[in-house]
Amino acid sequence: MLDEIFRESETRMQKSVEALHNELNKLRTGRAHTSLLDSVKVSYYGTDTPLSQVANVTVVDSRTLAVTPWDKSTVGAVEKAIMTSDLGLNPASHGEVIHVPLPPLTEERRKDLIKVVRAEGENAKVAVRNIRRDANTQIKELLKSKDISEDDERGGEERIQKITDKFVTEIDTMLKAKEADLMAI
Repeated sequence: MLDEIFRESETRMQKSVEALHNELNKLRTGRAHTSLLDSVKVSYYGTDTPLSQVANVTVVDSRTLAVTPWDKSTVGAVEKAIMTSDLGLNPASHGEVIHVPLPPLTEERRKDLIKVVRAEGENAKVAVRNIRRDANTQIKELLKSKDISEDDERGGEERIQKITDKFVTEIDTMLKAKEADLMAI
């Protein structure tokens, strides 16, 4: 029973860390990265489709992305989707290829992004702590129903705490890396 609680908690905490990773990838640093456009949806024959399913995205240089739609008739729709996204980018169409220049970040914008990164990190830590609380509650219920001993309860809570510490450390590492990436010019 305890092993099941540990496995479930670890799986849920891992999902929280992955969600943070996905959120951090959406934040734009000064460098071009293909995952920057992952959140863009293109109206493709009346259906909102992820950009990665209708076009190839490549990095031209440190400040430019190239988007090549597979269906040449969708160049306009892809360009419009990038322009209307909340990323603040201005794509320029060059025939069948769309170039997306990334403007350099100002110092003020970098500091704002760091605040956003820290807030996302805190949300992930809160999610991990909530999972820890749920696991500890389940362990206490097992003790009440006399399915486990007090020693098992204490050991279970310690193991849940170790799992929690591992994921909080992983979150902190991700945040430091993202902050360093944002401050790099």
